[in-house]
Amino acid sequence: MTNENYSLKVNNTLGLDVNTRFLIIAKNKETILKSWQFSKFFQLPFLILGEGSNVLFVENFAGVVVLNRIKGITIYEDIKNKVWKLHVGAGENWHQLVKKMLIKGIFGLENLSWIPGTVGSVPIQNIGAYGVELKDVCDYVDVMHLSNGNIKRIYSSECNFSYRDSIFRNKYWTDFVIIAVGISLKKKWQPVLTYSDLKYLNPVSAWDVFNEIFFIRKKKIPDPKIIGNVGSFFKNPIITREKALLLLKCFPNMPYYPFINNQVKLAAAWLIEQCNLKGFCIGGSTIYHQQALVLINTGHATAKDILSLAKEIRIRVGKKFGIWLEPEVRFITSKGECDAINMLL
Repeated sequence: MTNENYSLKVNNTLGLDVNTRFLIIAKNKETILKSWQFSKFFQLPFLILGEGSNVLFVENFAGVVVLNRIKGITIYEDIKNKVWKLHVGAGENWHQLVKKMLIKGIFGLENLSWIPGTVGSVPIQNIGAYGVELKDVCDYVDVMHLSNGNIKRIYSSECNFSYRDSIFRNKYWTDFVIIAVGISLKKKWQPVLTYSDLKYLNPVSAWDVFNEIFFIRKKKIPDPKIIGNVGSFFKNPIITREKALLLLKCFPNMPYYPFINNQVKLAAAWLIEQCNLKGFCIGGSTIYHQQALVLINTGHATAKDILSLAKEIRIRVGKKFGIWLEPEVRFITSKGECDAINMLL
């Protein structure tokens, strides 16, 4: 299915009314390949999109947007290693995958439930929530080279997964598209209850974790189908232990979490709240009253509104704490993804 000058309003969870010159729905890798060849022939920008749950279109897109809808879930039992192995098409909805596995009695993804988007998007930013990250369960990522259609398997150890990052955010990988993700889940399930709101669950089942996370997320993040948003707009900043100790002298109530290599992770939402920004709005964009990390579209926001609000947050937090927040969301211009930080300077 191809459309000219197609609105992407329903294809980005912020609900911004932006257009693309061409929109193609791809249910197989061949369609993706032909779409890329089409874009190259006419010298048009090319963009692969899942459900648009982690993108901010700062303007209309001047090329070809392909919605990756490659489906399919294959499950097999690795008896020797006592794990379940999943091979999942990039176009599958992530939350529905989590739910389907729970119904089948395959546990280990429940902490990552209720995260919007498709399976193909989760390795890009190494999604994480409530003590679990994709890297903890990822076996491999299958990618297709757009120039020749060859499939390459990138094993988890090669993905350079880190906090909300992976090799797939590197410009080199713009010539590849993720078509499937391999997941490995231990048959002997152990709950991950390190997150404070989950510690009281005892006794606990995977369904208990799943349901509790639903209530937590429902309180903090509005349904994007009702109120446009991309979830957490900024990453939680990671600073040195020395800088954290200095900040704690001035802000003794500041929450922090030990990180690797003598680093400390801070709560971006808390930093924003200390700047008295909850509920602050610019145009049709507002900081959500329940969660300061969420920027919402009140119904008539423009990309300029969102950008202006994000800039204001970054400036105020920077002035108060000497910390410059980095966007978690991907910024898309008319020609493709751009450096989000430069857009907020």
